[in-house]
Amino acid sequence: MIGNDAARRVCGHLQAAGNVVRHLAQPTDEALRRALGREGPEVAGVAVLFDDDAESLRYALAVEHIRPGVNLVVAVFDRTVAEQLARTVPNCRVTSPADVAAPVLLAACLQPGLLALDRTPTGHVGARWEGDGVRLDPYRPPRSLRYRALAGKVRGQLRPHDGSSRIMLAGLAGLFAVLLADWGWSVALNHRPPVEALFEAARTLATVGPATAHGSTGYVLFASVAMLTSIVFTAVFTAGMVDRLLAPRSIGMVGPRALPRAGHVVVVGLGQVGLRLCTRLQELGLGVIAVERDPAAPNLRLAKALGIPVVVADARDRFVLRKLGLHKAQAMAAVASDDLDNIAVGVAARAVAPQLRVVIRAGDHEAIAETQSLFSIGIVHDLASLSAAYTAASLTGLEPSGVLAQGRRLLVEGADGTFTQWPHATRCAHHQHGALEEVPGVPRKAAG
Repeated sequence: MIGNDAARRVCGHLQAAGNVVRHLAQPTDEALRRALGREGPEVAGVAVLFDDDAESLRYALAVEHIRPGVNLVVAVFDRTVAEQLARTVPNCRVTSPADVAAPVLLAACLQPGLLALDRTPTGHVGARWEGDGVRLDPYRPPRSLRYRALAGKVRGQLRPHDGSSRIMLAGLAGLFAVLLADWGWSVALNHRPPVEALFEAARTLATVGPATAHGSTGYVLFASVAMLTSIVFTAVFTAGMVDRLLAPRSIGMVGPRALPRAGHVVVVGLGQVGLRLCTRLQELGLGVIAVERDPAAPNLRLAKALGIPVVVADARDRFVLRKLGLHKAQAMAAVASDDLDNIAVGVAARAVAPQLRVVIRAGDHEAIAETQSLFSIGIVHDLASLSAAYTAASLTGLEPSGVLAQGRRLLVEGADGTFTQWPHATRCAHHQHGALEEVPGVPRKAAG
């Protein structure tokens, strides 16, 4: 086992099953050779679990070099890196904690009683607990939810979220009002042909005035005021346009990146888990708003390319949540990497919209267990346990295709579609910064 906190959870699973596990936190090349060399003990499998893809890739290639063909499980978030690693090392099973968690989080955002929602070549399949087992059924969002989400997207068009967009639209609306008023005056009162009236109205808007000072004295006075007003509206419009062009924006005023106003899901935290959840929601035709606190987050550019509207703000602020239309949303998922931040966001969301469905990512912080026992703030999923169960099952040869959570149960789905109940396990007692460790007094069934 190579890695820190996530590896300690998998190590705990394997120990509970009676396996001998050797755990190295961040081993040197020499320590790897001693643990995996041909002259060393038999090794049934190796897991490399780090939050940094580059570090995972480095150790995975080192393991393959030292012990070619060993059963290797590596956690990699980035899909491109994962594909290249699987192509380079055929005996490597690449897993992403984000992909393991996405079906469970997606189901929690949509409907009570739905354990997981995954996509297949023929559509989406939902998993539900029925009797003493899991039932798989084709799934499509309810028609009412789809209509509500579509109406929310339509209502979100040309609804500015930030100050510069409001300024630009205000200037544009003012210019259009001047044009329409001048054209209407010329057609209705001066009896000019519509095309000629449009031409003269455009001249007034461009502040070059009508071709001749025809019409009444009132019209001449109106045209003079309209030209002066157009200068102001043009300046306002230009200021807003320049600010939008120069400043990085992840929200559009029209199109898919416009903020929906109803039936949407607010996803807080645009890491790998949040990005996967946003794309899954989009595949179902639902509106989504991502909230990210870090303006330099690496996934902002990718989210923009995928058409995901992103609000750069602190979701713990109730004013921000109100602006996101939380009271009309379908759900909110707090899936940032910090458990305590997710809890704070969940509490703030409950204060803004008490009836809202709140989904919280947890599992990395010990305080989450106490929070669950004290009060209910939402649907809490322990992503670390899901990922650990998936990795442990992969090391034991189960070839899992997913992991579900039903109450306190963990259910590992095998390649044949059957579900196996998996035990919860605590973190192993190995030193996080130690060298090679072995659990004494445990029969040597396998090593990971």
